[in-house]
Amino acid sequence: MAKQDFYDILGVSKSASQDEIKKAYRKLAIKYHPDKNPDNPEAEQKFKDAAEAYEVLSNAEKRQKYDRFGHQAFGQGAGGGFGGGGMSMDDIFSHFGDIFGGAFGGGGGGFGGFGGGGGTRQRRGSNLRVRVRLTLEEIANGVEKKIKIKRAIAADGLTFKTCTTCHGTGQVQRVQNTILGQMRTASACPTCQGSGKIVENRPAGVGPDGLERKDETVSIKIPAGVMDGMQLRVSGKGNEGPMGAPAGDLMVLIEEEEHKDFKRDGNNLHYDMYISFPTAAMGGSVDIPTVSGKARIKVDAGTQSGKVLRLKGKGLPSVEGYGTGDLLVHLNVWTPKKLSAEEKKLMSQLEEAENFQPSPGRHDKGFFDRVKDMFGN
Repeated sequence: MAKQDFYDILGVSKSASQDEIKKAYRKLAIKYHPDKNPDNPEAEQKFKDAAEAYEVLSNAEKRQKYDRFGHQAFGQGAGGGFGGGGMSMDDIFSHFGDIFGGAFGGGGGGFGGFGGGGGTRQRRGSNLRVRVRLTLEEIANGVEKKIKIKRAIAADGLTFKTCTTCHGTGQVQRVQNTILGQMRTASACPTCQGSGKIVENRPAGVGPDGLERKDETVSIKIPAGVMDGMQLRVSGKGNEGPMGAPAGDLMVLIEEEEHKDFKRDGNNLHYDMYISFPTAAMGGSVDIPTVSGKARIKVDAGTQSGKVLRLKGKGLPSVEGYGTGDLLVHLNVWTPKKLSAEEKKLMSQLEEAENFQPSPGRHDKGFFDRVKDMFGN
């Protein structure tokens, strides 16, 4: 099933200002908030979709990439164990608290779990972010990278006990007298941050949260076809949360190294091939590099400089599995910069020959026609 357009989700146009995008998101967030729609999976999904759309469109750089590449710019459907652009409820509540303000009486301690009779909600650990540089060859084939990160994890020998403030419930309740009667509200326990427990014993040198930072080597499987600027998610490899709370995620930002031979355009590759004048005039075969090796192409007699040959399927695979791009070979006839006396004499004789006078026909296309054909196919 095709993923819905982010602008359509928020109900705004592609030219919408940041203020319009923020207002549209806040309206949807309030409408579909879990506290207002308990046990409603459809409302919860719409709440998540709106948050995911806002995360991209509220960021100028991400919005520009989305406008150009669509969902594939952020690894949607990339598989390989990554969550793509998907967001959990904890992500939404932690990232967009400024959007909700105090609309739901959470007091900054959380949403959707406190005051709804749902018990404790542990605060997830924070996400970690790393950059991974890839060659074009690695992008073409997919690759597994081992990277070293420093993450917060629970210290060895750590023990917990029930929180004495909330008695293990993870929340505290307050009763206020209003003109409508008593109003009871619940929020995260300030002592245990909603976990229902606190540290009892911890090793020397470890902070009150019981976490210590350690080096860890993480293996990351990167699917073929990723693009520069894409962000992949490795679930559970971020910092662990306090009091035994779940770990955050590891966000992997893709950086693509510039290739010495090829220029990338989406899943297509462009290559400039220089041929001699005799080869262009008489035809022949030449070897060219490809991202996976070499290929031999035929140059027709009478080839004009600027002609583009398309090698089907010799580009890069789609990260979403929708086929493979092409390799576009741009033929350029090489003109010698210096000639010997004998060469000048030969060229003078050729210049006087009628067959060497420019005489473009209907099928000899100019620059703009070639560009039109190249992007139209």
